[in-house]
Amino acid sequence: MNVLVTGGAGYIGSHVVEELTANGYTPIVYDNFSTGHVDAVSDKVQLIEGDIHDFNFLKHVLGEYEIDGVLHFAASSQVGESMVNPGKYYYNNVAGTLGLLDAMRETGVEQLVFSSTAAVYGEPEQVPITEDMPLQPTNVYGRTKLMIEKMMADYSHAYGLRYVALRSFNAAGAALLGNIGEDHRPETHLIPLIIQTALSQRESVSIFGTDYPTPDGTCLRDYIHVKDLASAHVLAMDHLRKGGGCRTYNLGTENGFSVREIIGAVKKVTGRNFTVKEEARRAGDPAKLIASSEKIKKELHWEPRHSNIEEIVATAWRWHEGHPKGYEK
Repeated sequence: MNVLVTGGAGYIGSHVVEELTANGYTPIVYDNFSTGHVDAVSDKVQLIEGDIHDFNFLKHVLGEYEIDGVLHFAASSQVGESMVNPGKYYYNNVAGTLGLLDAMRETGVEQLVFSSTAAVYGEPEQVPITEDMPLQPTNVYGRTKLMIEKMMADYSHAYGLRYVALRSFNAAGAALLGNIGEDHRPETHLIPLIIQTALSQRESVSIFGTDYPTPDGTCLRDYIHVKDLASAHVLAMDHLRKGGGCRTYNLGTENGFSVREIIGAVKKVTGRNFTVKEEARRAGDPAKLIASSEKIKKELHWEPRHSNIEEIVATAWRWHEGHPKGYEK
């Protein structure tokens, strides 16, 4: 089965491409390399440089490669930036996805796996978060992803689109072989920032807020290994391929780790000490974000196998130590 992976040269997309290949799919990667990396994609995978806003070219690719389904990762994804440059996020995420949905409709492609986010929940009233909890995003990034979920529902009712939306919590770690990993410019994710500090690429790492209502006063997050995230996307495509209906699932481990615990895990795995600074809270950081993943476990039989914090940190460390400049040669 030929599947188009938009944003397939990015962090999560590239790991999903590996998992698709391992499970008998033929992924075709479609990426404009604004944040993705050519070297994140195997030479054996068809790689097309294209922009999601290029409607006619997108339509051409869907037809030319006889695409049966799409996995959609192409998006702008920095929460802070979304608040100061919302136009970029509405254009890339909402308008970009609208173009993709119409290109799919015009070429008869009816199956879509969408990479959504825990940010659609905003400040949750309780944890763990289940899929039926209120959707009240507190940032533009989360709002754009929620709009896309609503667009897909409308396209399903009107045109027969079948989709699975996967609300990912904190993706982390790297491929088990150490061949691909996380390389964002700028980097905003906690584990790579801590590891870069351990590698002396940064002078210190900051804890933003030590007075949260959590056991050690720092924020709790649900970290999921990117390989486990990838396997869930493949199971979602399997579900659609077999004729399954529209679904929305959380992707997390149901375990929360604090910022201090993550710093401790990095120190333990790397055997290195480094400077940690304590700073004031950042606006919009919820105290606890922890997923309930019961629904996807029950319906698609998904199980996270690599999401213990030591394995997440160890695979991330292997990648960063072996690629201190990321994908740069």
